[in-house]
Amino acid sequence: MALEFSENAKKEIAAKIDQLPDRRSALIPALYIAEREFRYISPEVMEYLAAELGLPVSEVRGVATFYTMFNKEPVGKYHIQVCQNLTCSLLGAESLISYLEKKLGIACGQTTADGKYSISRVECLGSCGTAPVMQINDDYYENLTAEKIDEILAGLDKESS
Repeated sequence: MALEFSENAKKEIAAKIDQLPDRRSALIPALYIAEREFRYISPEVMEYLAAELGLPVSEVRGVATFYTMFNKEPVGKYHIQVCQNLTCSLLGAESLISYLEKKLGIACGQTTADGKYSISRVECLGSCGTAPVMQINDDYYENLTAEKIDEILAGLDKESS
């Protein structure tokens, strides 16, 4: 099946191109849109995006692989990213990561068999004052405890039922 952006995504990318001085400047916003559309930035997505922007594939690949915020492998419907930077670590991030791994039956870097959850360790999420912190897709969850994680996951389970 050939990749194709939705009409909304095409309009968003066109708007970014119009706002910025050249197509190259639209690459990072276009990568975010592509990740939202296709769930991750595969080599095929990089090639497709390069063609859409009129850029060399090597340039798209270079940017997509340089920045760690772009997923280059499939992730679950709910991508759980737990901050492991100093403040979060000092306030219990490691034990929360272990708790999540045990609760979901997967290790960091893995996805549950049903494709619902993925866990990743990430560097600073920029919320040190509310550590420990995790991000699930685009939402932040702060001042975490195991109990709060249970509530959050229960809410996600309810949402996807």
